Amino acid sequence: MLENRKIGFIGLGNMASAMIGGMLRQKLAEPGNILGNAKTDATRKRAEEAWGIRILADNVRVAEEADIVVLAVKPQFFDEVILQLRQLGETAWREKILVSLAPGKTFDWFDQCFGYPVPVIRCMPNTPALVGEGCTGLCVSDRVPEESAAEVKRLTDSFGRTVLVPERLMDVVSAVSGSSPAFVFLFIEALADGAVAAGMPRAQAYELAAQAVLGSAKMVLETGKHPGQLKDMVCSPGGTTIQGVRALEEKGFRAAAMDAVAACLEKAGRL
Repeated sequence: MLENRKIGFIGLGNMASAMIGGMLRQKLAEPGNILGNAKTDATRKRAEEAWGIRILADNVRVAEEADIVVLAVKPQFFDEVILQLRQLGETAWREKILVSLAPGKTFDWFDQCFGYPVPVIRCMPNTPALVGEGCTGLCVSDRVPEESAAEVKRLTDSFGRTVLVPERLMDVVSAVSGSSPAFVFLFIEALADGAVAAGMPRAQAYELAAQAVLGSAKMVLETGKHPGQLKDMVCSPGGTTIQGVRALEEKGFRAAAMDAVAACLEKAGRL
């Protein structure tokens, strides 16, 4: 499906890098069918050297040549870039798909900015996509053909797991999977700090804590068991683990995690 399609990236930062790397690893596209442009010469050169993709002179050229256009710039640059892309006109965009990685930018927002209807897929990957373990929320507008939606899902599956959601839940995706790696990194760091305080070398503490989180997440995904059931399997009666769980509950661990998601949602609503 993707093999004969040209895929253009406007912006070549971390998320674009994850997507390009995933496609090339899975052999979904040839480097010559991947087009790109970025704001700085250094970024363009790095992308060209890393993957051998075609770097074009400007954003309009990328959109003109590509069948699927991935808008991977930071949200503050969206207005500027869309002013460029709307030059192609409504007729040209009927034959393309625009994939947006920005939180908070709805289908209606794109229609208003372009001034005419555009086939848009909203896509919210997270940074673990850089190591092939991303989780991507995907929301498809009713203007996107079913075959094109399947192509984009195949792309996002190349660097992790894809979950299809309605547009009203995209901000929740941003909070629960887009932002949460930062929370998990804090948890890993805190676990390691506790081990260091008990005398363990830091590098070893990070390795043990990170692997424990990785393995625990894999158990949730692969066993299909409720996280509470898996927790109970670790907590032996009168044992050490239940005392650690009690300490976390006393400090409001679960409430803090829920509040973090709520804070992300509140901010996403203002973007």
